[in-house]
Amino acid sequence: MSTKKEKGLRNVRILTTAAMLGALSVVIGILCKNFLNFGNGLFRVTFENFPIILSGILFGPAVGSAVGIVSDMVSYFLSTQSFAISPIVTLGAALVGVTSGLVSNYIIKKKGNARIIISVIAAHLIGSIIVKTFGIFAYYNMSYGMLLLYRLPTYAVISAIESFFLCLIFRHKAFKKFTR
Repeated sequence: MSTKKEKGLRNVRILTTAAMLGALSVVIGILCKNFLNFGNGLFRVTFENFPIILSGILFGPAVGSAVGIVSDMVSYFLSTQSFAISPIVTLGAALVGVTSGLVSNYIIKKKGNARIIISVIAAHLIGSIIVKTFGIFAYYNMSYGMLLLYRLPTYAVISAIESFFLCLIFRHKAFKKFTR
């Protein structure tokens, strides 16, 4: 037996927390896909990336990516929408976790609100706005320009809301104790 603390998905605490964050993302995704969608589900307001970003910040890009992939695929299967699963959109969900993990763990190492805010903005810019928008464009024959016109302001607001709540969560004493 190794005395070193195991990292990533081999650590039971990380694995169970990542599974709970993935489940939370699925529940949020299903609720948003079913109740906050417009235009037959192609335009929606969703906070399903919040747990994916949190997993990336807490555990790094590999765990963030795993949570993004699993939660996106499971939410597609459980959703009442009739759209087929898009590998490009799933890649976007993975990149949300990867980007938040890379930015918060390797690019900006100093803890604080700036690290969280930049991680959220970068994750949404790369995963949600660039990749997922392209995936929706490619799979559903939507106008790319119209999608960007809708998704840019939507994700600007979503990023601000998610950043605010993540900053609050990371300041909370109980959360600090949990993340040690």
